[in-house]
Amino acid sequence: ASFRPRVKQSADIAHYLRARLEHRKKEAFAVVCLNNSNKILRFEIVSEGGVTGTVADPRVVLKKALEYDATSIILCHNHPSGNLRPSTADEMLTQKIKAAAACLDIRLLDHIIVSNEGYFSFADEGLLR
Repeated sequence: ASFRPRVKQSADIAHYLRARLEHRKKEAFAVVCLNNSNKILRFEIVSEGGVTGTVADPRVVLKKALEYDATSIILCHNHPSGNLRPSTADEMLTQKIKAAAACLDIRLLDHIIVSNEGYFSFADEGLLR
């Protein structure tokens, strides 16, 4: 079996995600599918946009989660500008995906924004309640 990193806190996944997304010139939205032990099953970019934004379709995100038998997911996107603050659209999309995932018994553990400045965790900031 291949090594699967286990996610215990936002810093664990942020490091993993920054390595994959922070150097991109355009915004990309990804989903990380996890199993019951919080081990990463799959990392997949679900949409790529322009320099200032990308739109992720909740159906595509949840389809990936179901495809890989995920019991939980972590959303992620990068901000090429370096700014780590989530936009209102980011917050609305996060809540929409959280509610849809809950209907399928899939937990949304976090939404992480990464840039060359660091990362922002929705869970750490109390935005997933």
